[in-house]
Amino acid sequence: MSMFVDVAHIHLKAGDGGNGAVSFRREKYVPAGGPDGGDGGRGGSVYFVADDNLSSLMDFRYKKKYAAENGQPGSGVHRFGRDGADVTIRVPRGTLITDEDTGALVADMSGDEPVLICRGGRGGWGNTHFATPTRQAPRFAKAGLPGQSLNARLELKLLADVGFVGLPNVGKSTLLSAISAARPKVANYHFTTLVPNLGVVYLEEGVSFVAADIPGIIEGASEGAGLGHAFLRHIDRCRLLIHLVDVSGCEGRDPVEDFHTINEELSRYDMQLESRPQIVAANKSDIAENGDNFAALRAAAEEKGFEIFPISAATGEGVKELLWAVAKRLRELPPIAIYEPDAPAVDLEQAVASDEIRVQRRSDGVYEILGDRLIPVLNSVNYEDYESLNFLQRVLKNAGVFDMLEEKGIQEGDTVSINGFEFDYIK
Repeated sequence: MSMFVDVAHIHLKAGDGGNGAVSFRREKYVPAGGPDGGDGGRGGSVYFVADDNLSSLMDFRYKKKYAAENGQPGSGVHRFGRDGADVTIRVPRGTLITDEDTGALVADMSGDEPVLICRGGRGGWGNTHFATPTRQAPRFAKAGLPGQSLNARLELKLLADVGFVGLPNVGKSTLLSAISAARPKVANYHFTTLVPNLGVVYLEEGVSFVAADIPGIIEGASEGAGLGHAFLRHIDRCRLLIHLVDVSGCEGRDPVEDFHTINEELSRYDMQLESRPQIVAANKSDIAENGDNFAALRAAAEEKGFEIFPISAATGEGVKELLWAVAKRLRELPPIAIYEPDAPAVDLEQAVASDEIRVQRRSDGVYEILGDRLIPVLNSVNYEDYESLNFLQRVLKNAGVFDMLEEKGIQEGDTVSINGFEFDYIK
């Protein structure tokens, strides 16, 4: 039997942008060629797309890291670097993508369009962009920006209109196979089905719905007992629950007690499930020893405001009446819930631009400048070139770094460190 996996943890990394090139046009009979360094290519991005041919997250059990291609650096003669190739990851429809580090929902993969999850870094400018009337031979270029990364948690929540709930061996799989083309394994098991099964129920032209056989819930499932806790998440999206209860009495069980057990587990797992619309199906009524069990269950269901139907999943008795009642109820209910992301993905370029710059004095007396915002600038500086160093000085001045150093009490001749590069401070 294939393994069903509905939670996975993976690492995503978009490609870094390629660096811009430092190059000068050098041709015979062209005495003033000027700069001709091309821009770096954009890094590849990471996209997700929903695929109806997938039914679990099994593929992510073994492969944990997905990385898009880096952009290529620019080169001379205004040649731009090639953009990095994107990566498209296919997941089952209904998969939620969450930021593992913050818990924020990034995307709900329930639609048809690909979703951008990690954006590739922008390519750096070549030295062509830095030429001015007073600086005709810039010996520096701009480094490419790093691509976004994400520690992602993937969680599959089935997209079904109706979810079958009940204790193991009450006939959920039998009912699903009787009303749809789904073919779950059916036998007189005293343990639960190991995977959820989906089936499309067609009643007539324009009247159909998707039903899910949720693996049997046992007492204590909401605390993690058995497999119930692992699969309760799949009921979250269901608009309507069909609660199957065995009223035959052939196993000596009390149907009213079973009915309350399941509802208590649903409530403990998620208080919203307690108020989820529910129709009770009194299964195996054709072999019931007497009518007392059904009468008692009907009283318990009606006390909660639930409709109840006597059925036999094995013979089909009462099933049509149940399905039409389900279709009627679904017409009154809102569509399947689609979760809105907590916040749009942060654009890395905006994040770099807004990153805070700080100045601190170390115990050795060195003034250290901190802030990821400056790293792309530092990567583009040619420390052997006077004009390039002047460019860095202007960036630091415009960012208010020199004012921060003055506030910290820096004196002429003190050492300043920025990303490992040190220089003496001169007023």
